[in-house]
Amino acid sequence: MTKARAMLDTYPHPRDGFDADLLAACLEACFDCEQTCTACADACLAEDMVADLRTCITTNLDCADVCGTTGRVLSRHTGYDTTLSRTVLEACRAACKACADECEQHAGMHDHCRICAEVCRRCEQACAALLASMS
Repeated sequence: MTKARAMLDTYPHPRDGFDADLLAACLEACFDCEQTCTACADACLAEDMVADLRTCITTNLDCADVCGTTGRVLSRHTGYDTTLSRTVLEACRAACKACADECEQHAGMHDHCRICAEVCRRCEQACAALLASMS
């Protein structure tokens, strides 16, 4: 059992609107993506061709912020708001797609961009799966 799932299982009231396994997977994907995007942006800043990576850096940082926010919002269940949850999941999915698309353009030259693109795709898929399961 993951730590995200263990924490979900400790909540004192039933959670509405989410499959617990999909929610736990999405939480982990969001926080993993946040860290990976932050690290990729930092690695881009260390590259000699940093000027060519400006869009990648900005996209990484935007994605990291959206993923972190999504994970935090989805971690709260008291006063659950379906509309807000859907909105942050859709935003996260879009940010992850944009970041993966951008990083894939640099993946052949920079391993950090290749890894980041892979992590972003996983998070994009986890958000899509959770959205599809929502009641």
